Amino acid sequence: MSFSVIMSKMGSGYFNAMAIFVFTIIFSMPLGMVVAFGRMSKNKIIQSISKFYISILRGTPLMLQLMVVFYGPFYLFGANIDGFRFPAVIIGFSLNYAAYFAEIYRSGIESIPVGQYEAANVLGYSKRQTFGLIILPQMIKRILPAVTNEIITLVKDTSLAFAITYQEMFTVGKQIAASQTTIMPFFIAGVFYYVTNLVVAFVMEKAENKLAYYR
Repeated sequence: MSFSVIMSKMGSGYFNAMAIFVFTIIFSMPLGMVVAFGRMSKNKIIQSISKFYISILRGTPLMLQLMVVFYGPFYLFGANIDGFRFPAVIIGFSLNYAAYFAEIYRSGIESIPVGQYEAANVLGYSKRQTFGLIILPQMIKRILPAVTNEIITLVKDTSLAFAITYQEMFTVGKQIAASQTTIMPFFIAGVFYYVTNLVVAFVMEKAENKLAYYR
C-alpha cells in the first residue's frame, strides 16, 4: 500500500474523529451547564440525581460507557443496532464530557464572590440578568484553562471509539498497521493528533488573552 493511499485512509479516519470532537463539544457543553445547575440546586432530589450522574460518569471508563450505550439497546430490548454506531459514540462521549464540564462550570460559578450577587440585587437585576450579564462572563474567564485541558483530552479520547469499532483515525491506523505490518500509520495518527491539539491550544490561548482585560 502506497503512502498516498495510507494518507487517504487516515484522512478519512481523521474526518470521523473530528466529527466526534465537534458533536461532543456541541452537546456536552450545554448539557454540562444543565447538570451544573442541578448540582447546585437547593432541591435535594435534583442535587442528588446530578451528583449521582457525575459520580457514575466520572467514576467509570469512557470505553465501558460507549459499550453500554451501543450494546445496551440490543441486550436489554433486542433492538437492531445496525447504523447506531455513530449516534452511540456521540451519546457516550457527550454524557461523559458533560459530567466533567459540569464540575468545571460549578467551580467557576462558586468562585464568584457573593458580594457580586448582592450588588446585582441592589441594582434591581433579576436572577437571569445577574447570571447572564455578571456571573457568566467572569465564570468563562476563570474556567477557560480547565476547559482547554478537557478539549485537548477530547481530541485524544476520540481514539476510544475503537471500543465499538467505529472507523475513526486510530481504528483505521490499527487496521492498516495490521494488514501491512508497518508502524507508519501510528506515527501519522500521532502527527494528526498533535497538530490538532496545537491548533486547539493556540485558539484557546488567544481566547484567554482576549479575556485577560485586567492585565
